[in-house]
Amino acid sequence: MARVEPLPTNQWPPEMRDAMAALAPSSPRHPRLVHEGRPKALNLLGTFAHHPALARAFFTLNGHALLGTTLSSRQREILILRVAHVRNAPYEWAQHLLAAHDAGLDDEEIERIRSVPEAPLWNPLEAALLRAADELVGEGAIAEETWTVLTSELDTQQLLDVIVTVGAYETVAWLLRSFAVDFDDDLTYG
Repeated sequence: MARVEPLPTNQWPPEMRDAMAALAPSSPRHPRLVHEGRPKALNLLGTFAHHPALARAFFTLNGHALLGTTLSSRQREILILRVAHVRNAPYEWAQHLLAAHDAGLDDEEIERIRSVPEAPLWNPLEAALLRAADELVGEGAIAEETWTVLTSELDTQQLLDVIVTVGAYETVAWLLRSFAVDFDDDLTYG
């Protein structure tokens, strides 16, 4: 049961609708995520609706992590799902399963995100992304060995996007777990 009930959309302050616009960066590098027939994350958004100014600030960062990132959609979803797994955030995991499929991850790869980064079949960069998420969540910094692999394939903007993506979704996991946000009726855990 949620510690704070999310506001239903008909009770959102007018500023919340403006905050939602911040999810769309001015110069997106990726197409908008598919919304038709997909879970709407209304419990998460309704929790943010209690603080529209914070929502706008966070949605600006989150919009970049989703649509403005210099990482590929596949790399982004690997990071997000790994954070959701490491932080035991099933709402976050479930919300990104469809986006992960849209980004080209198959069911086997998605399941492997739950295992150790050195699991067979990951290429060196993807294994390093998984380790980077673990290291950022666990130690607060990317270890030298992981950094070496990342810098051999990613430029400085991409490295910044790795760190910020992990940080943004770490924040979402904290919020979801601390507020005990309930699954929406349209969201199923996979």
